[in-house]
Amino acid sequence: MVDRQELFARIQYPLPHHAISRLIGRIADSRIPWVKDLFIRRFIDTYGVDMSQALQPDPSAYACFNDFFTRALKPDARPLGEGLLSPADGVLSRYGRIEHGTLIQAKGQTYSLCALLGGDVARAAPFRQGSFATVYLSPKDYHRVHMPMTGTLREMTYVPGRLFSVNSATANHVPGLFARNERLVCLFDTEHGPLAMVLVGAMIVAAIETTWAGQVTPLSGRVQTTRFDEPIVIERGQEMGRFKLGSTVVMCLGRETAFGDFDPEGSPISMGQTMGALPGPA
Repeated sequence: MVDRQELFARIQYPLPHHAISRLIGRIADSRIPWVKDLFIRRFIDTYGVDMSQALQPDPSAYACFNDFFTRALKPDARPLGEGLLSPADGVLSRYGRIEHGTLIQAKGQTYSLCALLGGDVARAAPFRQGSFATVYLSPKDYHRVHMPMTGTLREMTYVPGRLFSVNSATANHVPGLFARNERLVCLFDTEHGPLAMVLVGAMIVAAIETTWAGQVTPLSGRVQTTRFDEPIVIERGQEMGRFKLGSTVVMCLGRETAFGDFDPEGSPISMGQTMGALPGPA
């Protein structure tokens, strides 16, 4: 018998992921007062969003739902810990070593590092003996993504794909989920080794933005890589991107750096929370 989680995953295969997501995106961008206020207040009530932490706590002050969803927090809402930081609020779904070029997606499910990073063997090579951590951002969470350590942006690669939901039910039953969804791969050089920040799209995620390029997705059709000749340095704890509706961040580190044993998998985590020590310069 098919359980509820597996049924939820199976139902998603024939759905027009992109068409649904773009339609929701248009509604989320609506400036019509009664439309955006209705969606915002229903969302707050449904998911128990804590507006007391928001820089603008008045729900009606946001121009559209997307502005509310990507809201800034008060300066003291997320104090930065020591060492390697969590890039986002959410649930730490998996973390560990990258073994034999694979990452753990869920119990009994692994996926390819090379596929995650866009299918380029050279791009994946610096991380093959490294570590990874996956943070799932639920609807109620703060949806800006920050740097776990200071880095210089080297390249950004858009990878087209499906838009399956990325919650635990789908992660348990859709093989290679994070390597088949639309995603943005951002590679950084740091004094502690290489860093990959992979922002994974999902069902009803209308767009992914970065602080240096603005809205990047949706694109379509093919892998597109942008390399940066002028250095773009983003400091530890500084915002690097955001999701217009929720999704997942996968961090990959080189062998020089590793995540510490700081929380059991599946535990809530906050942006700025310590995830491990930073070694000396690589």
